[in-house]
Amino acid sequence: MKQRLITGVVAGALFLGLCLLGGWWFQLLLTAMALIGYYEFVKMTGLSTKSGSAALGYAAVLGFMIPWEKLDMSAPLTWIQGVWLLMFLFLCITVFSKNKTDIRLAAMLFIGALYIGTGFSYMAVSRSAPDGHGVFWTFLLLCCIWGSDAGAYFVGKAIGRNKLWPAISPNKTVEGAAGGVIISIVIAMFFAALSSGLLNYGQSLMIGLVSAVVGQLGDLVQSAYKRVYGIKDSGSLLPGHGGILDRCDSWIIVFPFIHILTLLPYYH
Repeated sequence: MKQRLITGVVAGALFLGLCLLGGWWFQLLLTAMALIGYYEFVKMTGLSTKSGSAALGYAAVLGFMIPWEKLDMSAPLTWIQGVWLLMFLFLCITVFSKNKTDIRLAAMLFIGALYIGTGFSYMAVSRSAPDGHGVFWTFLLLCCIWGSDAGAYFVGKAIGRNKLWPAISPNKTVEGAAGGVIISIVIAMFFAALSSGLLNYGQSLMIGLVSAVVGQLGDLVQSAYKRVYGIKDSGSLLPGHGGILDRCDSWIIVFPFIHILTLLPYYH
């Protein structure tokens, strides 16, 4: 417990400090987290983390993380073109490796690059919001996610009776999930109250609701694929907490989803 607490405080202080600092510092931190997350993902599949197939995935994650606007450059490919080219290259690997990297593994590596690369890139997008309130939006989503996690855990411990999805995550309960949703909405409402009109209560309700529901689904998604590979933690980088993907499983689902739904007010 002591080790877990120390790791949480140090890692949290580093992350939040660089988030407040913003700019290239936060961009580089997120890029490092994304690459480590993909390393964990590759290792989980049993493939060598130094293989050519893994190297393609690392390159793809880096491609997602390049902040073209900060470089005053236009991306050489559209998002759809880039994703198609990445898919094609992973398919080609099945041929060049003579099926040592077969279609199932290639598909996993492709999904991992998209899943992790887009997740962390949208965190960078939130911090660099065009309305100049990137810190507010980033902290809003993070606090909703953390509140949902804490609410689901403590409410589930206190009154949880009905299992939510025992085949995937045996400790999660329906009551805990509902508690997480309520806590997330309350936190979003609190942000609205402090926003001086930047965020209204209707918007905060939707953001809190979506963050909790999608965040819990992100957690279940990771539980599902870790169960397939028979592992408890994605990595050991953070003593007492597991790996980057263990800590960020909800983040890398919530941030893209919130942007896809254009729920943040600066989109309107």
